[in-house]
Amino acid sequence: MTTRHKAFIAEFIGTFALVFCGTGAIVINDLSNGTIGHAGIAIVFGAIVMAIIYCFGELSGAHINPAVTLSFWLAKRFDKSLVLPYIVSQLAGALFASLTLMFLFPTHELLGATLPTFEPTQSFVLELIMSYILMLVIIQVSSGSKETGTMAGMAIGGVVLLEAMFGGPISGASMNPARSFGPAIASGHLEHLWLYLLAPILGMFLSIFTWRLIKT
Repeated sequence: MTTRHKAFIAEFIGTFALVFCGTGAIVINDLSNGTIGHAGIAIVFGAIVMAIIYCFGELSGAHINPAVTLSFWLAKRFDKSLVLPYIVSQLAGALFASLTLMFLFPTHELLGATLPTFEPTQSFVLELIMSYILMLVIIQVSSGSKETGTMAGMAIGGVVLLEAMFGGPISGASMNPARSFGPAIASGHLEHLWLYLLAPILGMFLSIFTWRLIKT
């Protein structure tokens, strides 16, 4: 098996783990009358991202996020021939995770789908800004297109935890098209999926332009 194929598998497994653990925490919290709690869900998301970076950072870069992959490409840190296979691997991992949760918890309607609590525009702007901050941290602490090392895992996982903590009650704090794609497809709640596909990409692209300004 080539290194490239190993990287694709790592992105599939990493994104599966992110969605399975993160949205799984949401589902189990709902079914257990709030045993985990909002703070607990935020911690799960931050912790699993940190763990995946330590596990797969050296192999695939641990992008586990199509918007991150596209942003590394925009920053000229990532081979364009790998962009589509990475994104397909990430979306497939996310969908498989949500289908697994649907099998385990068939009575749960949303399966952790991200939906705006209030106005879609409000959630769009919030997702854009949170994605901007997340990618700015990622591009600063990563090596090339790889999220590797102690600082990368702690910094990126910490930002995910922080943003999930304060943004979750409003927008769901996705910052990741794959994280929203899986539950939306599995649950059939596609009405606001466009928001969670577009806002993270735009926010992370803006962070790359900022990064170029501050690094010169």
